[in-house]
Amino acid sequence: MRRERRALVRTREERIRDLGGLMLEMYRRDQFKQDLLIEQCQEVLAIEGRLREIDELLEVSVAQRREGVAHRCTCGAPIQWGSHFCANCGRQVGEEPVVSCSNCGNALPADAQFCANCGTVVPATGEAGGQDDAQTMYQQVDRSGDPWEN
Repeated sequence: MRRERRALVRTREERIRDLGGLMLEMYRRDQFKQDLLIEQCQEVLAIEGRLREIDELLEVSVAQRREGVAHRCTCGAPIQWGSHFCANCGRQVGEEPVVSCSNCGNALPADAQFCANCGTVVPATGEAGGQDDAQTMYQQVDRSGDPWEN
């Protein structure tokens, strides 16, 4: 939008210069054509109207950035302004998580096998009984000899 605004400002300046030149030539020749002047003025006014619209949109955009709208997802990851989804968890901005833990509701990455918040096993998609098999496998691991598990 800023690029369009800069282009419109340049066009407006050119049209105003042309309008002044046209007026000077009409004065020199003593031949005023009011309809031509009105047409040129209306074009300048239309450009100014579009500039006002763009300025209002830019003001709203800047105000939202200053207020901090959608700076962080509920998972804590920063969200780039204008994004529709969180890059960390895939959650739609302002919506419920796309993939969440069935136990605590925490957002989960697509390749997660366990919930980082509560430790619940994430069922594998497309497998029948995936959660039960994964829980059984997780429970069968003997961790008594692992010093990091004590």
